[in-house]
Amino acid sequence: MGAPPSEYFYAFPFPHRPAFGSGPGLSFSLSFMMKIGLFGGTFDPVHNGHLIVARDAVEALGLDALHFIPNHISPHKLDLGRTSAGLRVEMLRRAIEGEPCFHLYEGELEREGVSFSIDTVLDFRRTFPGDELFYLIGEDNLPDLHTWQRIGELLELSTFVVQTRDRRSRSGIPLTPDAPQLTPAQKARLRFLPQRQIDISATEIRKRVAKRQSIRYFVPESVHDIITRHHLYTAS
Repeated sequence: MGAPPSEYFYAFPFPHRPAFGSGPGLSFSLSFMMKIGLFGGTFDPVHNGHLIVARDAVEALGLDALHFIPNHISPHKLDLGRTSAGLRVEMLRRAIEGEPCFHLYEGELEREGVSFSIDTVLDFRRTFPGDELFYLIGEDNLPDLHTWQRIGELLELSTFVVQTRDRRSRSGIPLTPDAPQLTPAQKARLRFLPQRQIDISATEIRKRVAKRQSIRYFVPESVHDIITRHHLYTAS
């Protein structure tokens, strides 16, 4: 993709917060259509698997920007304790340093309460009315996708990119997972993106730390330093 026109600029202050996300805000002329990826999660902690998946999505979808979106309270994980928002943000900020297309959106943390995707997508849509939004989800979200708050509206406002595992029939034909509770029109708003197999999870990292096992190469060095300095995930 060539260099963006001169109207492309970073700025756009919001009345309810100084900037959209951390670092420089983002504002774009309507004359330059952007492809914007949204990648939500608890990120407790962010790890190399997240970063590899994000980079793959940027390249496969031709994204101009990808926003990491740490949630305050996931509606799908209401009973789980989590590291403070400040430390999760610090780990994310350090992890994405040096990646010009990676950004950090803190709107769900600022809203507090349960984090619903519709609120975030509406926030982006108000700011980027003429741009394409791509909402990244894992294949394991598909069975319950119909229960997401205002899912019909969500699928109209953005394209949902389902990161799938490589499954094939006995004859070698790729198998596409299904979302049986969605309407045909809603299914048409899903896009499937094969995901490389990366056997790293935040749950495993927390368990390894609690057992005093190494997590080097599971997370960026900067994230490892934060975990060590703040004694995160220790059993005590």
